[in-house]
Amino acid sequence: MVDNPEGETYADIAARHGRSEAHVRNVWARRPQWPGPIGRRGRHLIFDPAAVDEAVTDHIGRPAVHLEPHRLYTAKEIEAATGITAATIRADRAKGRWPAPDDTSSRAHRWKGETVTQALAGRRPYRKAAD
Repeated sequence: MVDNPEGETYADIAARHGRSEAHVRNVWARRPQWPGPIGRRGRHLIFDPAAVDEAVTDHIGRPAVHLEPHRLYTAKEIEAATGITAATIRADRAKGRWPAPDDTSSRAHRWKGETVTQALAGRRPYRKAAD
């Protein structure tokens, strides 16, 4: 009898995190923080779910950002709070992927915290690893 350790395959991980199997295998698993396999299930590698969750939480998932809902934030303030650069916000606005500012009365456009929180909810959960 073959000893099959309990774990999850790339397909299982992808289904649990709402990503494609190819994305998990070709993007997430290539990161140095990704855990090593604990065995095989047939021809598929299997991974410890707790180790996968730790890697996703620490290095791939976007941390929750707590912004005051009615306060106005500039792009620089959003950058400081979320890690999304002001340049990315400007580029995403030009491409229609970031909402219009809630206040344009001054030179620096500003967004309400609730607008930023809603925009972040629609973004992919990815952030660069600190070197």
